This record gives sequence, structure tokens and C-alpha cells, in this order.
Amino acid sequence: MKNLYTVVDSVQDGDIIQTSLKVNAAHEIYKGHFPGRPVTPGVVLMQLFKEEAERISEEKLSLKRASNVKFTAVFDPTHNDELVLESNLEKKGEYYELKGIAKSEDKIFTKINALYEVN
Repeated sequence: MKNLYTVVDSVQDGDIIQTSLKVNAAHEIYKGHFPGRPVTPGVVLMQLFKEEAERISEEKLSLKRASNVKFTAVFDPTHNDELVLESNLEKKGEYYELKGIAKSEDKIFTKINALYEVN
């Protein structure tokens, strides 16, 4: 997912970290998914949260479990290239528990609860 996005800003408010990403609509994944109507695959949105958890924790992580994953809208970077990740990341022993929402100003695209294991 190299060059898929750039972190524009990251702000912590209490337990919530809000990170703004600028998504590259010309990235390779959009050439096949789907030409003329780019759609960010759900697995890519899940990967963004994993990378965000790694950035916040400063640890290498692997997904142990994902629950209550909901894809509520399609994220098309040609209509709006800014994606905001709201993350609540809590360390629990050798694991990190994440509760997150991927959204724009007017839509929620993904909701996720995930458990990551420290590698």
C-alpha cells in the first residue's frame, strides 16, 4: 500500500486520536477496483486501521481478531480524497484493542473493533 495515503494531521482529544489522511486516487489499487468508479476495498480500510495502530503504539502489530466490522458507505477518493480515522487504542497486556471509525465530513465509511498482537 505504498503511496496510497499521506498523513495530513493527527490530533488527540482524550482517548480519541483523529488522523486525517489524503488518499491518492491514482494509486494502483484503484486501476482494478474499479476502472471509472474507484472503490476502496474493505480489506484496505481495515489495513489503514492496523497501520494507524502501529503508528500510534510505535510497535509492529498483527491482526488477531476483528469484530463488529461494518462497511456503511463506499469511499471513492475521486469525490473526496480526505479520509479521517478516529481511533481509540488501548493496550491490554501484549495486545492492543482498537475501536475505530473511518469517515469524511458527512459520511461514515467503516466501523471496526479489532485486537492486534504485538509481534
